[in-house]
Amino acid sequence: MALDLLDRYLLGEAVPKAELVKTLLANPAAAPSAAPFYRALAAVGARAADEAFIALRLVLRGEAPTDGAVRELRGLVARARGPEGPARESARAAYRARVGGTV
Repeated sequence: MALDLLDRYLLGEAVPKAELVKTLLANPAAAPSAAPFYRALAAVGARAADEAFIALRLVLRGEAPTDGAVRELRGLVARARGPEGPARESARAAYRARVGGTV
């Protein structure tokens, strides 16, 4: 559920950031590489930058959150949050393909 909510938030659905943080902290992934992200979310809460959520999403799929990977996903997220139309749907599909999700 937490991963689905994270994807929905990143794709621009009406998910309050505070709710996302609460859900992520209540359902942490077992991956040791995600632990620093959960500690940061616990410290800053809803003030966390979207880039932190993007980096966490990469970690949760087993990928290192390199600058290039975060920038790539951030670009897809920006387009997926854009105006309705083919470009938005294309970005959403590319995001799903990139992270392996079904959102």
